[in-house]
Amino acid sequence: MLDLRLPSGLFFSILGVILVGLGIFAPDLRAPLTEINVNLYSGLSMLVFGAFLLLMARRASRKRSIAGPAEKKG
Repeated sequence: MLDLRLPSGLFFSILGVILVGLGIFAPDLRAPLTEINVNLYSGLSMLVFGAFLLLMARRASRKRSIAGPAEKKG
């Protein structure tokens, strides 16, 4: 069964990379009422969160593979 952390981690990581790229290469596209580069900081936080989810999904899959196949109850 697919772990939900894997697609969620990919989604947040990809979105974070896009926002970080916008924050670095197009800093003028920020919100007009702030002096803070919101795209950069929100992209970094999404990238960290996505990497955390991917790490947790990898740890769970490694733990399942070490434990071996689950016994089927019949």
